[in-house]
Amino acid sequence: MQKTEGLKAIEKPLASLPHTIRNHILERLRSLTQYEPVIGIMGKTGAGKSSLCNALFQGEVTPVSDVEACTRDALRFRLQCSNHSIMLVDLPGVGESEQRDSEYESLYRRILPELDLILWVIKADDRAFSIDERFYRRVMTDYQQRVLFVVNQADKIEPSHEWYVTGNAPSQHQLVNIEAKLDSIRQLFSPNHPVCAVSTRTEWNLPSMVETMMRCLPDRATSPLATQLHGRLCSEPVKKQAREGFGDAVGEVFDSAEAASFIPAPLKAVIRTVREAVVSVARAVWDWIFF
Repeated sequence: MQKTEGLKAIEKPLASLPHTIRNHILERLRSLTQYEPVIGIMGKTGAGKSSLCNALFQGEVTPVSDVEACTRDALRFRLQCSNHSIMLVDLPGVGESEQRDSEYESLYRRILPELDLILWVIKADDRAFSIDERFYRRVMTDYQQRVLFVVNQADKIEPSHEWYVTGNAPSQHQLVNIEAKLDSIRQLFSPNHPVCAVSTRTEWNLPSMVETMMRCLPDRATSPLATQLHGRLCSEPVKKQAREGFGDAVGEVFDSAEAASFIPAPLKAVIRTVREAVVSVARAVWDWIFF
């Protein structure tokens, strides 16, 4: 089955709906299959933002903004693989200069509403968080539920010489220190999502982070993001999350249509019946639409 056939399979049960409502739902469904997630990446210089993105995503990178002209602005990069894409927004790091942070506040307030998820990358051996915490509470109040904290370079946490190279895993002492780092971030920021610890250099714990990231994304964003992951990270659990999320997002399209005040009760019942059929088909043909 090709992508177009998958879309036709989703559209087929809509035949019983009135023309206007059918077209409205069709337009929303097609937009859903073409959705481009917007992921913000923030963290101090040296935290490993670029290496994390390279370890996660395989798509061809296309700069969307002028890098040289935007060094103190947000840099945008589009990742494209097959017919789907995601937008990465590299946000200036906070906590390095109070003067710069005040300049960045307006930038963040402007960009935050468009982001589906923000990966806040923290270097494992970084100990200065006071400015970060103030910025988080003052500027990101309405968007904290979109933030996923990622402690990177876990292999460098002390005692770094104990990292098990052959088994690619931290020693027991390192695990204790990693957990202490995660706990300090939990206490300072009170995050909405689990704090992840990874080593992009060794790829340690990346699969677990990806599964957490997928749970943090809005339903509409899970499937197109899954298409950009490196194959080793696009595991069956990740695909299952994306498939379920796509079905839920399709269901939300129908819920929105049914909620319109001008829809009579008998037609609402028809919409609910069609909704169940379309959601079921959408999950069944998910692989053909996105892979």
